[in-house]
Amino acid sequence: MPRRTRQTRPCPCGSGAAYTACCGPLHAGTAKAATAEALMRSRYSAFALGDAAYLLRTWHPATRPEHLDLHDDSRRFTGLHILETTGGSPLHTQGTVRFRADYTDADGPGSQTENSEFERIGGDWMYLDAIGPSNDLSID
Repeated sequence: MPRRTRQTRPCPCGSGAAYTACCGPLHAGTAKAATAEALMRSRYSAFALGDAAYLLRTWHPATRPEHLDLHDDSRRFTGLHILETTGGSPLHTQGTVRFRADYTDADGPGSQTENSEFERIGGDWMYLDAIGPSNDLSID
């Protein structure tokens, strides 16, 4: 079976598009997320690929940590499911995206569900924080 090149590798966000046509340009800084959901998908892909710099660049300055350590080699992200969105369109300045991120780690398969809040600053969507109850971590 032929190996997938970087040009044809599916994007980790699950859009069905190739990484280079989906989240890749956002990670490279050559494109901007048009919606809160697009930013959330690109942040999921950044977690899956270990791109801490992108995550910090797209984190709201009011809640951004000083550094981010993504060196947990035992966790591998396996799927993203968008459960609900509110606002977050190109016409909005705020939005939420509720999602479930599936993963496997040393304990086996699991998932994390979060309702994330996003805000647009100067035309750029930024991750603000998780809202509501704390993240729901479960082992399937």
